[in-house]
Amino acid sequence: MRNLVLAAARLLAMSWRQSRRKTAAATVLMLASGTAVPLAGLGLRQLFDAALAGRAGEAVIAGVLVAVLLIAGLTFTHFAHIAYFELAELNMLHYDEELITLANGSPGLEAHEDSAHANRFTVLAQEVQQTRNTLRSLLTFAGLGVGMLLTAVLLAMLHPVLLLLPVVAVPPLLAGRRSERLADRAREATAEPTRLALNLFRLAGDEGSAKEVRVYHLQDEVRRRHTALWNQVSTTLWRAHRRSTLLRAAGQLVFAAGYVAAVLLVVRETIAGRRTVGDVVLVVALAAQVNAQVAQTVALVPDLQRLTGVDRRLRELREALSPASAAARTADGPAAAPVPERLEQGITLRGASFSYPGTRAPALRDVDLHLPAGSTVAVIGENGAGKSSLVKLLCGFYRPAEGEILIDGIDLDRIPLGGWRTRIAAGFQDFVRYEFAARRAVGVGDLPLEGYEKAVLAALDRAHAADVLPTLPAGLATQLGRSYADGIELSGGQWQKLALGRALMREQPLLLVLDEPTSALDPEAEHALFERYAAQAARAATTGAITLLVSHRFSTVRTADLIVVVSGGRVTEVGDHAALVREGGLYAELYGLQARAYR
Repeated sequence: MRNLVLAAARLLAMSWRQSRRKTAAATVLMLASGTAVPLAGLGLRQLFDAALAGRAGEAVIAGVLVAVLLIAGLTFTHFAHIAYFELAELNMLHYDEELITLANGSPGLEAHEDSAHANRFTVLAQEVQQTRNTLRSLLTFAGLGVGMLLTAVLLAMLHPVLLLLPVVAVPPLLAGRRSERLADRAREATAEPTRLALNLFRLAGDEGSAKEVRVYHLQDEVRRRHTALWNQVSTTLWRAHRRSTLLRAAGQLVFAAGYVAAVLLVVRETIAGRRTVGDVVLVVALAAQVNAQVAQTVALVPDLQRLTGVDRRLRELREALSPASAAARTADGPAAAPVPERLEQGITLRGASFSYPGTRAPALRDVDLHLPAGSTVAVIGENGAGKSSLVKLLCGFYRPAEGEILIDGIDLDRIPLGGWRTRIAAGFQDFVRYEFAARRAVGVGDLPLEGYEKAVLAALDRAHAADVLPTLPAGLATQLGRSYADGIELSGGQWQKLALGRALMREQPLLLVLDEPTSALDPEAEHALFERYAAQAARAATTGAITLLVSHRFSTVRTADLIVVVSGGRVTEVGDHAALVREGGLYAELYGLQARAYR
């Protein structure tokens, strides 16, 4: 109950911040609506007693009062709906914005690569969409609370024993809470298979995967796995739903027994001459009202429990992923150091080890490596060797569990992470296909220059991507992507060239990371591109910039000033091409294999 009260208070506070006038209006109207029906029952007693006694005028007034109260109850609810519907939409927008902030506002990639966080996001993404009615349910519950209190007072006026009638409403409430907990646990238990099923659904309908699905005849296999996952989810949810339904039914039976007993008690009192017919009518009306109140309350329990669940999961994500949780990485304190204007020495890793969240095996272990300022560095290794993990540490997506990363001798943990990332440019193999206008799809690589066509054209030229422009009907103003009626779809290589242009929007980064960004390009195009990068890096005396290339193509990496070989999470070889070939290690072996393949 305490969690529900706190969650409700936070929801009302959110609504108050959205609109004080609408929140106040909705609250007052719902509270007034909750009192209208019990008071109408009191009017009915007066109406019947006056009519039986022949007091026509009093009966008419009582009848009009009853009609006014019943109409007021409906009218107040209607106008409250207008206010809380608008508030609900504003609250939904707030929830969406907060989820976006939590998913992308944390310093690292934990929100995307940690399975526990991914499960929370899956459940929240579904539950938040159903919170549109939560504010209505909360205000309705408040109105019911006022109505129940007034109903209890009226019952006490009839007979003290009737105060037990609201008490027998407790079992249905407790059963409702228990049943919703069962459903909530079932939703959590099915979060992972739900996510996998949704992924398979996207796979089956996505344009990018359509070719492989058809070539490998995966339609039936995808459908089979999708069906199996949904059957697993449905079975778990159905079992929970069946148990929760039985619990709710048992609770309602307890109240039904109390309802019958209350009516019989007042009828007995009336037969004995201690009560009037109006009292019988009142107790029947109040008992029916209590029944309706209990039924409404039980119906509201899922929404209120959902509010508690959403509030709890949001708090858990805030604690784990909020930018404030990385204060040590971003705080401006006496230990903080500014981002250097230029690199004098370079970047050094000392004893750096790292494991991904939820895993035991280290992705990197005891890495000692120096990347000299102004150099071009190539990183090679087999799949899973730890190349991308090294890139993630340098970009600040994760902190090393042991060891340190030094920027010109200063620990990266002391440098504000946001400032460090403004001096990084990056192109990744899993680049984003921004369905923007072409100018913006490239320009977001340096937001201050996004709207400057010259800057965008210069970046495309640096990336050897200017040949994409003639294929765009409206040039840089062309809308990209099939999500828009006038959007055009590009080939994989064209999307990748725009991504490379985006990576080169920043003209003077301290670190340019190219993590297999040219996989869709042919070897000759990649080689020419990297030679151009290397030439630019050699001229980058003003910043001492380091160009870091991750690639499997040895014809490209051989031109680098320094080649780093990663194997099993360790740096096993460091040197230039000639030195590594002479040493006859893993690099020489892999280089020989690839060279023979091209003969």
